[in-house]
Amino acid sequence: MVAASTTKEAAMPGGRLTQQERQQIAAGLADGLAYAEIARRLDRPTSTITREVMRNGGAMAYRGDLAHHATERRARRRRTASPIRPGKPPTARGRDAGAVLEYEETFAGVFIASGLPRMTARTLACLYTTDAGSLTASQIAGHLQVSPASVSKAIAYLENQGLVRRERDERRRERYVVDDDVMYQSTMASAKATAHLGEIARQGVSVLGPGSPAAARLENIARFVDFVSESISRAAEQAREILHTRIEAAPEDTR
Repeated sequence: MVAASTTKEAAMPGGRLTQQERQQIAAGLADGLAYAEIARRLDRPTSTITREVMRNGGAMAYRGDLAHHATERRARRRRTASPIRPGKPPTARGRDAGAVLEYEETFAGVFIASGLPRMTARTLACLYTTDAGSLTASQIAGHLQVSPASVSKAIAYLENQGLVRRERDERRRERYVVDDDVMYQSTMASAKATAHLGEIARQGVSVLGPGSPAAARLENIARFVDFVSESISRAAEQAREILHTRIEAAPEDTR
């Protein structure tokens, strides 16, 4: 009876993902299947599979049992959240608080899949989804329900990568900021790191001897990364010039 019930539940495309389905997703990823194929086998929308995987560490880190437990924890956290007072909007600008939280987790999942540690990814997603574009450490810790020490470690990592910057507000509090210029600076730092790889590869040509297969390989690597780093820098400059706009935001977060 239990097995039959589970199968029936898994076959409901409109319901929540079951633990069995999450295990099937993990198996599909391990077999190298595309999200669309996994979705077809589960009779689910591709977007559902994409969000599920991104929210739980990306294709390389996804684990069915861990994803299921994480989803249950998030559901419990929403149920125990402070109730909204009657007559008040759920969040700033009338947003759906649950939808915002779910999107934030999905956004963090993309950062995790790109290589950021989980706490760092959650911190960055938290900053990017606030209207003010800046938060204090205590605000981040309160929103994520983590210790200030965890936030401090995450911020240090993000600063080192050029993904956030810090400034002091009128009350002399340190605020951590993300804006269009921070993304530009981070992209340029990535381009410089790529260019440095090219420089090191080219040094190996003389060490290994010009004309040798290894030297030829390194020269090809150097040329490739030179082209990529120059293209990234040029595109970042053009994007900054054409697309960069400043949106006036309130100094305080309105969560």
